[in-house]
Amino acid sequence: MNRQSIPEAAVNDPDSVEMLTVWIAERSLHCSIKVGMYTAMQLDEVSAWGRILADAARHISNALSEMEGRRASDTLDGIRASFEEELGRPTSETQGKFVRPN
Repeated sequence: MNRQSIPEAAVNDPDSVEMLTVWIAERSLHCSIKVGMYTAMQLDEVSAWGRILADAARHISNALSEMEGRRASDTLDGIRASFEEELGRPTSETQGKFVRPN
C-alpha cells in the first residue's frame, strides 16, 4: 500500500475534512468520496465539487510543471482535454455503490 502524505495544514487544523481519496487497486480506480457536506450546509454540492476538481487539476498541473519542466498552462490544457474526452466517451464503466457513513 502506497499512501500519500497528509498536508501539514490538514494535520494542524482540527476541523480539516478529507473529501476525496483515489486509489488504483486490482487494476481499476477506487474512490472514497465525502458527498453531502455542502448540501448539509445549504450550499450547492454540484458547484462545490466542480471547484474541488478544478482546484485539484491546477495542483496536479503545477506539480507536473515543477517535476517535468512543462508549462503549467499547457499541462492544465492537457488535463482539461483528457477530462472532457473521458466524460464524453468513458474508457471504462463506472462501478461501485454509494456507501452511507454510519
